[in-house]
Amino acid sequence: MTGHHDPDWWRGAAIYQIYPRSFADGDGDGVGDLAGVLREIDHLAELGVDALWMSPWYPSPLADGGYDVADYTDIAPVYGDLDLADRLIAAAHERGIRVIIDIVPNHCSSEHVWFREALAAGPGSAERSLFWFRPGRGESGELPPNNWRSRFGGPAWSRVTEADGSPGEWYLHLYSAQQPDLNWENPRVREEFDAILRFWFDRGVDGFRVDVADGMVKDPGLPDVPEGDESAFSDRDGVHEVFRRWRRIAESYGPDRVFVGEMWLPDPERFARYLRADELHSAFNFDFLSCPWEPKALRAVIDRTLAAHAPVGAPATWVLSNHDVTRHVTRYGRAGDTGFSFADRRHGEPVDLELGTRRARAAALLAMALPGGVYVYQGEELGLEEVDVPEELIDDPVFVRSGGADRGRDGCRVPLPWSGEGPPFGFGPPGAADPWLPQPAGWAARTAAAQAADPDGMLRLYRRALAVRRAEPALGAPPADGPGMRWLEAPEEVLAFARGDVACVVNLGGDPADLPAHRGVLVASGPLEGDRLPSDTAVWLRIVREG
Repeated sequence: MTGHHDPDWWRGAAIYQIYPRSFADGDGDGVGDLAGVLREIDHLAELGVDALWMSPWYPSPLADGGYDVADYTDIAPVYGDLDLADRLIAAAHERGIRVIIDIVPNHCSSEHVWFREALAAGPGSAERSLFWFRPGRGESGELPPNNWRSRFGGPAWSRVTEADGSPGEWYLHLYSAQQPDLNWENPRVREEFDAILRFWFDRGVDGFRVDVADGMVKDPGLPDVPEGDESAFSDRDGVHEVFRRWRRIAESYGPDRVFVGEMWLPDPERFARYLRADELHSAFNFDFLSCPWEPKALRAVIDRTLAAHAPVGAPATWVLSNHDVTRHVTRYGRAGDTGFSFADRRHGEPVDLELGTRRARAAALLAMALPGGVYVYQGEELGLEEVDVPEELIDDPVFVRSGGADRGRDGCRVPLPWSGEGPPFGFGPPGAADPWLPQPAGWAARTAAAQAADPDGMLRLYRRALAVRRAEPALGAPPADGPGMRWLEAPEEVLAFARGDVACVVNLGGDPADLPAHRGVLVASGPLEGDRLPSDTAVWLRIVREG
């Protein structure tokens, strides 16, 4: 990598998430791939991010968008091969961009050789001990071993047919039946993942985003649990031992290799335990992502987040969207509650895209000004909204498993528009196959080319804000000895805080608000009205530092 190896780069990094199927299509088959990422790598360099995070690029049957991994040490042929991965890592490093990849340790694909060998080996075998195989309950084993529920709906157990054709054991899958849970009580599972981490660190990756980081360790007794109680398979103490082991591996490659955890935990104190100095480096802040566009709620989430991270000296992360949630342009454009919930994605509700876009611009400045790291999900820098994918084209297994009640996550996974006046908007080369999900015909003004030419567009706002964020010593990473920000006096509907001599002011009220005394404007999400901040607008100001 060019430049120095800053061991603390991750504490304030701006990290861009790439969902490979939908970023850019390099070979013309309608599916995004590594050649497409290489083609558009300068988009990320010009955007000004510090790292990119690749969602799973492994071979997979795609029962769950690649989070059902069939081989942890290879690249899915539809995306390319290991040579292309090496070239992508090198190209990113040449531009000063680090590379983080997904690791999925809670489960693998039912097509993985480990699981196929387990099925063939039969009950009681060493191969089956890599997973949670158990006999069923009931007179002839016809009932699941316990009452655990899949997070995708339905029972968390499926029964296999043994080699002799008889109904056999059941295996655990907290997600789809094509994603059997691995048994982390088995030393071989731990050793296999040690080797997987080393394989990719050896190829130059800078870190891993850990999928379902709270879920690998289960109560070995597999007890029944009350409805909604996940204590037997989530956030168990034994998972911390795994991450301490992983941290030692990372540090053997240097102090700048990192782990980012994905955990949806309601208890901020337990959440912070994952971020102790010998475990994960950082974790996603889903409370902020889920929060509605309301000043009291946002301030409470910010305070709670910083307070939870302070005891372990870890930086917070600020996320507005990702590949699993409704895009925030759409969320913020809804009437009433503008938060996010997996339980009710509110598909089909009316959306004011002009309002949602204005709020999304302000939210971007809010997120980028807070102490810690910030994540950008592909397409949010173009102002993309959630897409209503026709039912017959929905690919997400959540749609099927919910009996159509939940339309799933495809609406935030629609392929990006790069150029042109109509679909496929330059997603693939000339003459390419149609993108794997359809793009809205009205995205001509949202293409990267159109946005780059629009001085008032979302892309130019993101470039400007990220450049200022990188240049200003007060922004980005928090100091090691404090929260790195102080709230300023402001009306009830206004969030205002200072970081050194930079203030961020966000007006969430309906009327313009007076700005605090300042020496200049660094960046604004929309036009100001003299010294007044319009509704749903944010601004970064140069102020006089206290003292």
